[in-house]
Amino acid sequence: MRKEVIKANRIVIKVGTSTLIYPNGTINLAAIDQLAFVLSDLHNRGKEVVLVSSGAVGVGMHKMNRSTRPATIPEQQAIAAIGQAELMNIYNQRFTVYNQQTAQILVTRDVIDFPESRKNVVNTLEQLLAMGTIPIVNENDTVAVDELDHLTKFGDNDQLSAIVTKLINADLLIVLSDIDGFYSDNPTVNPNAKMYQTVTAIDNTLMEQAGGAGSTFGTGGMHSKLKAALRIFEAQSTMILANGKDPKIIFDLLAGKEIGTLFKEEQS
Repeated sequence: MRKEVIKANRIVIKVGTSTLIYPNGTINLAAIDQLAFVLSDLHNRGKEVVLVSSGAVGVGMHKMNRSTRPATIPEQQAIAAIGQAELMNIYNQRFTVYNQQTAQILVTRDVIDFPESRKNVVNTLEQLLAMGTIPIVNENDTVAVDELDHLTKFGDNDQLSAIVTKLINADLLIVLSDIDGFYSDNPTVNPNAKMYQTVTAIDNTLMEQAGGAGSTFGTGGMHSKLKAALRIFEAQSTMILANGKDPKIIFDLLAGKEIGTLFKEEQS
């Protein structure tokens, strides 16, 4: 039983594109509805919840009937702009069913890097939580190039979710992905790959085991999730990596069930 998870009150939940978009490129409305249901119920329990959501490019591709990710930065930014509006429309529709108010926050790396703008982001998030809303955060893909340009890896939403966790001193970050947890090797090609229940330190060996990029519609990968865990260690917080195929898994995670991989640095 993971007692520190049960006690978590302020929670950041990151959903990857693989949770929101089917492999064929269509929108997974069932998963989005379940996510809205779960997060609304957590709010009803008195939890403070922030959602960091990927999916703008994937939803934009679906909206524009494109099966392959655009190659140029301007094209990707345009697709992201179309997709972000559609994604928020869907979220607003589903959260409204559960009488839950949401808000959108789009940030870029430079906003976080400068003290004054970072303070403004924190103040806005704190105020939204105090008002009982669920902020939905994403990188502003229409002006940011770090996430879109795959030559630079900083700007994915795994990093953003860890940064948000640190900014608001959240107790827990839950990263929902298309894999059950962190493995010693790629479980899709190596049947002997072992899933770690708990990771208390991240070294070069683990980083090497985390090779590989994200999906067609997303940008993250296991290496990115370990980098996010390092940020969580710096913040002396806790992170869980679990499979987001069914968002109701969040209920089991917060009940302390040992599902997925728990990242919590061993305190000396």
